[in-house]
Amino acid sequence: MILILGGTTEGRASVRIADEGSGPYYYSTKGSLQEIECAHGIRLTGGMDTASMETFCRENGIRLLIDAAHPFATALHQTVAKVSSSLQIPVIRYERRYPPRDTDLIWCDNYTDAIRKLEEQGIHRLLALTGVNTIAPLRPWWEKYPAWFRILKREESLTIATGQGFPIDHLLFYQNEDDAGEMMDRLQPDAIITKESGQTGYFIEKVAAARKRSIPVFVVKRPVLPETFYIVYGENGLRKQIERLLPEFYPLHHGYTTGACATAAAKAALIALLSKKIQTESSITLPSGEMITLPVADTVWDGDSATCSVIKDAGDDPDVTNGSKIVARVAFSEEPSVVPIRFIAGPGVGTVTLPGLGLEIGGPAINATPRKMITEELAAVLKEHKESISNHNNPAETGTCALTVTISVPGGEELAAKTFNPKLGIVGGISIIGTSGIVRPFSTDAFIASIRKESEVAKAIGCTTLVINSGAKSERYLKTRYPELPPQAFVHYGNFIGETLKIASTLNFPQVVMGIMIGKAVKLAEGFLDTHSKKVVMNKTFLKETASEAGCPDTSIQQIETITLARELWQLFPPEEQTRFFSLLLKKCYDHCTPLLPQGKLLILLITEEGEIWK
Repeated sequence: MILILGGTTEGRASVRIADEGSGPYYYSTKGSLQEIECAHGIRLTGGMDTASMETFCRENGIRLLIDAAHPFATALHQTVAKVSSSLQIPVIRYERRYPPRDTDLIWCDNYTDAIRKLEEQGIHRLLALTGVNTIAPLRPWWEKYPAWFRILKREESLTIATGQGFPIDHLLFYQNEDDAGEMMDRLQPDAIITKESGQTGYFIEKVAAARKRSIPVFVVKRPVLPETFYIVYGENGLRKQIERLLPEFYPLHHGYTTGACATAAAKAALIALLSKKIQTESSITLPSGEMITLPVADTVWDGDSATCSVIKDAGDDPDVTNGSKIVARVAFSEEPSVVPIRFIAGPGVGTVTLPGLGLEIGGPAINATPRKMITEELAAVLKEHKESISNHNNPAETGTCALTVTISVPGGEELAAKTFNPKLGIVGGISIIGTSGIVRPFSTDAFIASIRKESEVAKAIGCTTLVINSGAKSERYLKTRYPELPPQAFVHYGNFIGETLKIASTLNFPQVVMGIMIGKAVKLAEGFLDTHSKKVVMNKTFLKETASEAGCPDTSIQQIETITLARELWQLFPPEEQTRFFSLLLKKCYDHCTPLLPQGKLLILLITEEGEIWK
């Protein structure tokens, strides 16, 4: 059993991740004001001291604590640490992301230090954006000088403020993050004080508003967390740590794509090249914006290059590359280039020999998303290590010289024989792929069980529309189209279209929106409700028959024989033929899907590679 200490944005995220699990959990907040739906969680309210938390953990079989409370909840962090030590229960800290500490701001170790520095700077009018609970520690200041505190407009906050004797006419009530600037304009403070509250605490916005008005900013540093806590960032990081510490909580474990592993290895290699230090881990940003940290297996230097490797963990997905070493060698190019990074296929990484993949023929089989991830991560490292780069005495410092990044996978050529790479014209090894960076496990029973559980969560929180999609890419486009829907309304069907529609029908969803990309659409149109490539491949004969039925000319029909991937169909037909062909393809999809949702409304959206919608 898991006990989550929440009440924050991170608490909400922890609930989403816990609801993906196979069992119940507890979600505890000090107050009862946070509105949250826990599909499988048991809600607790009221603060717990060390003794009561220990008793609760013993009586309820708690085996994992998740601290997702506010970073300034110092007393709670200390209580959790004591309970963890006493009962030998591990603690995961779901931490916020914090921007680097800007030296232009005035950093304070605590509120006593803040008062001292305010005095030294001659501040007399202060706007405090630190919250109602900081009125007490800042009392020595506001008893001497004019100060205004912005607090939440609720009875509990007002009681705390007046209980401290703070003048009610100097209380400002929070409306939204834009109101801070308006308050600064109206009050003309000598300075503002805020907490290092991270990105979800609108820290950046507060600082930006003050800077715009040339108002000094005093910042109280976030408290240091206990060293025993396992620190994670983002939902995937939280899930992976839960999987490691409490493996039975999830029926299947997630993993990382070859693209994510290659990115982590390349970033580690460049840092090793510039710092001459062995790398043990590498933090990268996924396309979703979330940061993850992967372990680095080894670091090797060879002249003016460095090589790092990451062992691929595919979770419980039967991926042929699971356990493979993804190796990245990074070196400064000797020749100037307009291309910032030149990618090279090392041993075990394939070379492209046919068109249609969106990659240069003769180039390495490293897909667009991993290339973008690697490029962005290495550009950030170069920017951070300008001085080290200049010491290399090469053109990289001018921004016109390329790095060469060689990706290798020992044994990759043998692994590729077990994939569709040879058919796609990729020779000599595997592809470096991945659109989300995350591998979600493929196992029929467990995956369908996961779809059912996620759909039940959506139903439990009151969703009337279920948006089903094949994966991260189509989901991003659909979330843009349906911004009003909560995250739980979006469920990945993977390849199990038929099973997902049956689940939606059983749960009586009034409407199901299905986003589908062309590769799966051509299989579904033929009648395959499970579209996995191990079971069915693109049928060119069926596509030619469909094109003929749609009234396309023979020239277009015969061109279908030349395509390698289904997405090439978007470029194959001129506009007037596109309408006829794709409309008929969609009709065939409806013919196979509508009977599975007899009581609900079904909308199928065919999504192009650029995110355009056909319906």
